[in-house]
Amino acid sequence: MSTANTNQQPAAFPPPENHPLTLEEISGHVRAHMGEWLAEQSFAKPPAVYEVELRERMIRLEEELKHQRELMKQGFDLMEKRFGMVDKRFEMVDRRFEDMNKRFEMVDKRFDDINKRFDDINKRFEDVNKRFEETNRRIDRFMLWSLGAIMSASFFVIGVLKLW
Repeated sequence: MSTANTNQQPAAFPPPENHPLTLEEISGHVRAHMGEWLAEQSFAKPPAVYEVELRERMIRLEEELKHQRELMKQGFDLMEKRFGMVDKRFEMVDRRFEDMNKRFEMVDKRFDDINKRFDDINKRFEDVNKRFEETNRRIDRFMLWSLGAIMSASFFVIGVLKLW
């Protein structure tokens, strides 16, 4: 509304009386003056010009929305491509990890084989150690018997020589 109209009362309303306005009276007044009020808000353009301007604005708005949709679609397509590339990279990394796991399993098998060899060698050393201990016992017994035989022979010789 313009400033000139704010101080005046609209012409459609009857002079003020003490009766309340009905809903029909208010809606009739609003319908009668709606075009004028919209034209006033549009810088005093006639309703036809205002309608053309609104249509042009709507067309520009629709074109801009269409352009925004196209840009969003392009953005979504680019993101889809990027996600596809990331998926491929993850697949490559997964393959690398699987290859590394296979290599580690092979190394583990080698270590198991080496541990088995060391266990076999350790068993052989224990067998050799048992043989040396057995040989050492036999030599100890032999030395004791030899010492006993030599001592017996020497006592016998000394006894025979004393008797003679």
